[in-house]
Amino acid sequence: MKTDAHPQYDEVAVTCSCGNTFKTKSTLGKPTLHIEVCSECHPFYTGTQKIVDTAGRIEKFNQKYGKSKAA
Repeated sequence: MKTDAHPQYDEVAVTCSCGNTFKTKSTLGKPTLHIEVCSECHPFYTGTQKIVDTAGRIEKFNQKYGKSKAA
């Protein structure tokens, strides 16, 4: 087998823009990683996600493809 075929897999300190920090493993090659969004501040994980229905698209879809009543 070839030697040094795989990149180095080291521990990395991750810092989010919200201030949350955690450690993980990565092949990045740097000791730190700065990210913009993490599971502590992303709306999907915090439960503050909102579904925005602009121009009634959901109702329009349901009218076009929804179940029709039997005749």
